[in-house]
Amino acid sequence: MIKEWIDKVLDNISRVIVGKRDSIKLALIALLCEGHILIEDIPGIGKTTFARALARSVSCSFRRIQFTPDVLPSDIVGVYYFNQKTNDFEFRPGPIMANIVLADEINRATPRTQSCLLECMQEYQVTVEGVTRELPRPFMVIATQNPIELEGTFPLPEAQLDRFMMRVKLGYPSKEEEDIILLRFQGCNPLDKLEPVLSIQQLLNLQRVCEKVYVEKSIRAYILDIVRATRENPNIALGLSPRATLHLFKACKALAAMEGRDYVIPDDVKFLATPVLAHRIILNTESQIKGKSKEDIINNIISVLSVPVEG
Repeated sequence: MIKEWIDKVLDNISRVIVGKRDSIKLALIALLCEGHILIEDIPGIGKTTFARALARSVSCSFRRIQFTPDVLPSDIVGVYYFNQKTNDFEFRPGPIMANIVLADEINRATPRTQSCLLECMQEYQVTVEGVTRELPRPFMVIATQNPIELEGTFPLPEAQLDRFMMRVKLGYPSKEEEDIILLRFQGCNPLDKLEPVLSIQQLLNLQRVCEKVYVEKSIRAYILDIVRATRENPNIALGLSPRATLHLFKACKALAAMEGRDYVIPDDVKFLATPVLAHRIILNTESQIKGKSKEDIINNIISVLSVPVEG
């Protein structure tokens, strides 16, 4: 059942986003786990369109926050204001009160503003003036940042990075894909005609289905071996946290459900290890000087570990 619904969402988003099937799949996995994604790519790739198409396909409310150095936490979570008609203070919700929130160029905001997302992303709530309010469910933050232009930016702290379930890169389209983009966008924007194919209640039901996917003991051990290997690797100064282990565990269950299975296989772990884990590790100085990438180190760890086999 879940595979049929997810295929419909994939096909619907593909009416707007040309190619990038794996990137769309990763975003849907995060949505099924109610996780958050960080999209690192250059401007003009289609990050905002990608987020809007996802939100519209699953009937979710969508808000976009353009992060700049002068944005304050109250601009995001909301603020109390004095209503002269009622002669009382009232709460005005911020744009964070939506199902899917696009945090555009998140690294341009100051650390103080970035930190206001920590509670939202982990506990799905905001606290203003001592009053805690629940965020609408499902809730997902899609943050973007430009990895090339670093002037005037504030790098995300490790506590913030660790709250993102995945880091996704869209990349340039192929020549054939770019030709399709030209034809598709020569008239009206296809996003304007995009219709939902999944209701919020259906999405919440699919999330509960993913929780019931079975993970055999050897697969759990495989996940733990990967995580522990990052804590012992000589190229890594800071290994993975237990939160990373949980995120990989949940993502594998969602991927299995999307593929029409009620159990996880080692290939699920291999497919998700890099997008879920790579952005969380910190390389030591020597590895950074040598130009080693986090993705290569995660792939090397996977290549040397024993894979569980049936029986």
